[in-house]
Amino acid sequence: MATKYFGGCDVGSTTGKAVIIDENGNIKASVILPSEIDPELTSKLTLEKACAQVPDLEGYKNLIYLIGTGYGRNEVPFADENISEISCHAMGTFFCNPKIKTIVDIGGQDVKAISVGNNGSVLEFAMNDKCAAGTGRFFEAMSRVFRMDLEEFSALSLKANRVIPVTAQCSVFAESEVISLLANRNPPEEVAAGIQTAVSKRCFTLLKRIGIRPQVTVTGGCAKNKGLIKALSKIINMEVTPLPVDPQTIGALGAAVYARQKSNGRLA
Repeated sequence: MATKYFGGCDVGSTTGKAVIIDENGNIKASVILPSEIDPELTSKLTLEKACAQVPDLEGYKNLIYLIGTGYGRNEVPFADENISEISCHAMGTFFCNPKIKTIVDIGGQDVKAISVGNNGSVLEFAMNDKCAAGTGRFFEAMSRVFRMDLEEFSALSLKANRVIPVTAQCSVFAESEVISLLANRNPPEEVAAGIQTAVSKRCFTLLKRIGIRPQVTVTGGCAKNKGLIKALSKIINMEVTPLPVDPQTIGALGAAVYARQKSNGRLA
């Protein structure tokens, strides 16, 4: 009997992600690609590359069930339905580790705090999408100021002996403040630590609105920022639990898990 495959496609503002799982819940493919201007093209390219990783799956049209998520979730071709990225991040995290009850999702253009129920549902969430400060775009801008790539910048603050506060609440003003601090010959690693702490405090503000329940994890591309994870752990006085998969793919994984769940009723 042919293996059945289920897909999730997360079309975000900066990247497209796709995950394919089989009927037993095993992850068979996982892909991250830069977003195109056209979100439908992003979803097609991402799905095509994911399907190419599965030898006996001849294209995304042969997925048993496909769910789209992310800001471009309505642009996923042949999707059976779409589900919000908040729900998909909760389900993807629950699938990886049911003990995690609180999520900080830092995307390209927004930050979310999500409280997860015992079945992977969303109990409550808070969101900051009014300002770019603390988002993936913000960290990209900061790394350019330091003349580093994102990986180098994420590790820079780990070398700091103290934290130089970055107080501006606006991403534009924060960038100007950082440029001034560096121009005044403050140690770059200590300024970087100030940036990581400032972002962590923004995350903490959202977390307080939903209530922090252990365990806590971070999803999205910024979860790979080691300096941020260290700063956030200090702010919340709790270790951040790592995920066993790429944290940037959690939304797509959650969508694939939902696809597998929902197909059971359709195939019964």
